[in-house]
Amino acid sequence: MAIEKRVYFAPWEKAYQRLATPFEEFIHRQTTTGILLMTCAVIALIIANSPLIVPYEKLLNMKMGIFSGTWRIEHTVHSWINDGLMTIFFFVVGLEIKREILIGDLSKFKNAIIPVGAAIGGMLVPALFYYLINSDGVGARGWGIPMATDIAFAVGVMALLGSRVPKSLLTFLVALAIVDDLGAVTVIALFYTEQLNFMYLGAAVLITAFMYMLNLMGIRNSLPYFIFAVVLWIAMEGSGVHATIAGIFAAWTIPAYSRFTPKAFSKEVRSILDEFDESGEDGKSLINNPKQAGLAWKMGHAFDLGISPLQRLESGLHIPSTYLVIPLFALANAAIPLDFASISNAFLDPVAQGIVFGLVAGKLVGVAGSVWLMQKLGIGVLPKGINIKHIIGAGLVAGIGFTMSIFISDLAFRGDDDIVVVAKMGILFASLVAGISGFLWIRFFTEPAKE
Repeated sequence: MAIEKRVYFAPWEKAYQRLATPFEEFIHRQTTTGILLMTCAVIALIIANSPLIVPYEKLLNMKMGIFSGTWRIEHTVHSWINDGLMTIFFFVVGLEIKREILIGDLSKFKNAIIPVGAAIGGMLVPALFYYLINSDGVGARGWGIPMATDIAFAVGVMALLGSRVPKSLLTFLVALAIVDDLGAVTVIALFYTEQLNFMYLGAAVLITAFMYMLNLMGIRNSLPYFIFAVVLWIAMEGSGVHATIAGIFAAWTIPAYSRFTPKAFSKEVRSILDEFDESGEDGKSLINNPKQAGLAWKMGHAFDLGISPLQRLESGLHIPSTYLVIPLFALANAAIPLDFASISNAFLDPVAQGIVFGLVAGKLVGVAGSVWLMQKLGIGVLPKGINIKHIIGAGLVAGIGFTMSIFISDLAFRGDDDIVVVAKMGILFASLVAGISGFLWIRFFTEPAKE
């Protein structure tokens, strides 16, 4: 061990930090998620149009399960990704929604009314545009596909624009996307649910109620919530409601507030620090000073209580959700065979036409039109630093559907692989058009943000 400025460093620690720091900075950039998602989508497309498609499909169709006596849950790898791992993504979405409603931009009516109104318009109008083209037949089930916004891609496009994007516009878009997610989750739960098993559904309700009781009892340890969330997922899996909804319900039971107020936290920490200083002995480290070691543990516990479970889980699950779950979802779901005949046939299909029309035109009309109408009616005030031109740009960028749209397409057309492929082609094309047009609009038709 080397000692420098009274701080202990392991032999390779400094070298590791020099390597790790740039990587950590890259991981936390807003553009990174979008780049990774795009890379995974491109890899999936390459696989789908190469000889690798055979082992790829064999892997995704391989069955895996959990067995205990006569009880068993068995799914393909593809289903475990879509129904299992995606629950983590929905859990993080649920935490974000709860935070925004309690303390974020959606907590105050005057701040929330504009993004909420824009989000509602941005869900209803795309669904209507889709339905105008697919009012009957099997395609009618896909009306929920163009309703959602992929927040990772949308924020990534905004981040690429740098100083041209006012912070208030980014805040508006994130709030809009979160309300979109809430709407998409509601649509999945209500309209893309198979035949209900009321025994399992009742069990899911009781488990959710019990988890909320843990919250009311002041239990802030994450472990009990995790255990019951797994049981909730199993109950939801058997109920007929899509299992990923368990992630949303579990998230809403997580305590959102810390034990301490800021003043109480400061007082507690200072008290422990004072006692820690008084207990020190020259030449001794924590490892051979039991009292100081105990106080260090006490300090760690105080810090745990100073951070709410919601904050801790949202922060802790952000990286696995963003850099594991969503990329795996893209790899498992974006493999679309591309050739001239299939592409031309796809875009003659009303399902693809409805998705493109809904995501590109519907989102723009729904978002910008709702904000314009609210302004004319004197409802709400635009955030400082942005105008209707910025809102048009946000409406275009909000047409990037990708993750949630692909997810809903699998639910809407489950069992009909040909229509799923057509829907995914429409989603990829619409998301590309929406992202590029939104980028170009904000780049050339809006003023740079003023510091």
